[in-house]
Amino acid sequence: MSWDALVVGGGAAGMMAAGTAAERGLRVCLLEKNAVLGRKLRITGKGRCNVTNRCDVRTLIASVPKNGRFLFGAVSRFAPEDTVAFFESRGLPLKTERGNRVFPVSDRAADVAECLEKYVRESGARVTRGEAERLLLENGAVRGVALKDGREIPARSVAVCCGGASYPSTGSTGAGYRLARQAGHTVTPLRPSLVPLVARGRDCREMMGLSLRNVAVAVTDTALKKAVYRDFGELLFTHFGLSGPVILSASAHMDRMAPGRYRVSVDLKPALSPEKLDARLVRDFGLNRNREFCNSLSALLPRKMIPVAVRRSGIPPDTRCNAITREMRRGFGELLKSFEIEIEGFRPIEEAIVTSGGVSTDEIDPRTMESRLVKGLYFAGEVVDVDAYTGGFNLQIAFSTGRAAGKSMEAEET
Repeated sequence: MSWDALVVGGGAAGMMAAGTAAERGLRVCLLEKNAVLGRKLRITGKGRCNVTNRCDVRTLIASVPKNGRFLFGAVSRFAPEDTVAFFESRGLPLKTERGNRVFPVSDRAADVAECLEKYVRESGARVTRGEAERLLLENGAVRGVALKDGREIPARSVAVCCGGASYPSTGSTGAGYRLARQAGHTVTPLRPSLVPLVARGRDCREMMGLSLRNVAVAVTDTALKKAVYRDFGELLFTHFGLSGPVILSASAHMDRMAPGRYRVSVDLKPALSPEKLDARLVRDFGLNRNREFCNSLSALLPRKMIPVAVRRSGIPPDTRCNAITREMRRGFGELLKSFEIEIEGFRPIEEAIVTSGGVSTDEIDPRTMESRLVKGLYFAGEVVDVDAYTGGFNLQIAFSTGRAAGKSMEAEET
């Protein structure tokens, strides 16, 4: 059977594209190699699935550090408010949390995947199991896909929506980039984004498992000698370095990663000015005047951080608090206001939430997601060279670009 539209990949973008095209009356085949649709979607947001961010279009575009303007048309036509309406109209109630992050009321990512799968099936699209090996191309146009098992699926239009290279266990193995290159497309260099950071030294390892809430984080590019990121939120120390929401977002700004190039500075007491912090230290040391310095900090710092902070301060641990000089105290205050960690690199791309890089946006029509090189070939979702910060923005990109592709794929001429 020859299809009007063949969608490769049954993730967020692929299911949206397939359902949208089928609603228009097209004969649609959704090709998925996994046993279930939306496998990666089912584990996003720690199993809760941050569906979108309830913001306006300009805020969303501003949350895409690279090629954001390319998305303006697609996101304008299917905005966050449209995503919310889409799911709620299909029986999946949503809730908005801190930072305008939208989650299912059930807190179950599986409910989001199942809602999309139901949409695909009720729209009339057919799901076929198989893995794409190569595109079928003829005279500058796509004619379908050849599968690894030898089958061929003829189609007038093909949308490549098979994700990036992060979380390969869910099926995102970078196959979409191979198909794009076969069609002559440029694939920009791939790197992990929204990914934990590897730190130099032993300090982070000693504080492994410690989570800091409500800290201010700044990232400095030491080569350019300027701050490239500032934010406020939650940070987690791990056996390799740093993780947590604020660190994942910071990683999206480190596009020239090299050992030692970036430095993370954590303000452990952002609510206190240096003067107020110094007054706090005067009071605390006064209350503990006869105690050793290393045993006087339990009201100021988490237990796991105290040995590291004491070592970094240069103040001998057994110094009595009444013997701490003004210079020692102020130096310790400066340490608390700028607790620095030197970055060695990213964790592997397999651990990243999304892949940065992908099919060049210069070679895709932003209105339709159609290739500018091959007629009838479309790209949507993470395979395209666009990625955003954490907060539901990346899934919204998948839904918006999938919708645009699904609305643009063409029926077979009669």
